[in-house]
Order: sequence, then C-alpha cells, then structure tokens
Amino acid sequence: MSALNTEEIIALLQDYARQTGASLDVLLVGALALQAYGFRDRLTRDVDAEVAGSVEALSKFLRQHQIPADLTTNFSGWSIVAMPPGYRDRATDLVNQSNLRVRILAPIDFVIAKLRRGTDLDCEDAAFVVKRFRLTAEQIRAAAAAALSASSPDTALFLFQKTIDLFCQSFPSEPSS
Repeated sequence: MSALNTEEIIALLQDYARQTGASLDVLLVGALALQAYGFRDRLTRDVDAEVAGSVEALSKFLRQHQIPADLTTNFSGWSIVAMPPGYRDRATDLVNQSNLRVRILAPIDFVIAKLRRGTDLDCEDAAFVVKRFRLTAEQIRAAAAAALSASSPDTALFLFQKTIDLFCQSFPSEPSS
C-alpha cells in the first residue's frame, strides 16, 4: 500500500457518503491532519479519526480499499490524558457539505493530542505545528492544564506533565514577530 494524502482520503469519504447515503462527520487527528496543516512530506499509511456515525461501516469501507484505520467515536478516550474540553468545537472544517463534514483538530489541540502519546515522531509533529502556527509555551501549558483537569486521576498524568515541561523548553514564552 502506498502512502495516503488528505485529498485522496477526502475523495474516498465523499464516495462513501455518496454510495451509502449516510451523513458522515470525520475529525482527522493524525498525520493526515498534519498534511492539511502544510507538512506535505509527512507520510502515513492509515487514517486516525473520530467519527460521528457508524465506525463499523466506515472501517469496513476503508478496509475494502486496503486502508487501515483507527476510528473512534471518542478520541479523548484514546489516552489516560483527556483532550482539552471543547476540542470538537475548535476543529477546523476542510469539507462541509450536506452529507460530509471533514475537520482537523485546532493546532493547539493537535499539539496536545500528539504530546499525550509523546513518541519522538509525535513530538516532531507537534513541534512543526507549534512553529507553523506560532504557538507559545504558555498556550501549550494552558491547553495541557485543561486536558489534565478533564482527566481522571492517574500516575500517567505526571508523565504527561513532564513531557509538556520538556517540550515547552524548546519554545518561546511569547510569539516572535
């Protein structure tokens, strides 16, 4: 299977909506979102998304097209660390048609999503978005605090806080002009 790009996935989702007649709302949360932010060289072979609608039917459709997908109805639940409250409301539309809506996380929410997992590649992805959208350490810390406040108590939250602290050391407190 070759690498996927955002345009191909949107075209496939349009086909799905047309073929099934179902309304579909998809929030891209992985590397496809990163491509939409302008990091065109970031390759991926799967779709990571939150779906309002039938996860099973869409998963089956994507499998029929040899596209692996990690789909959920609650992306916040993919980690012990919750997403900052309101992440769905802050998402940006890529497509908003009568039966298909495709969105990406707001840049600050994407950064938090990546730092929840915290692999080296996730941190690189987050750093690209921070630089591209000129996010500050304060903005990242505030979003992380909101995520922590929405999370159930767990020792893993300390590791997330440490990841945030280390990550923020690389970025300015104030946006550059």
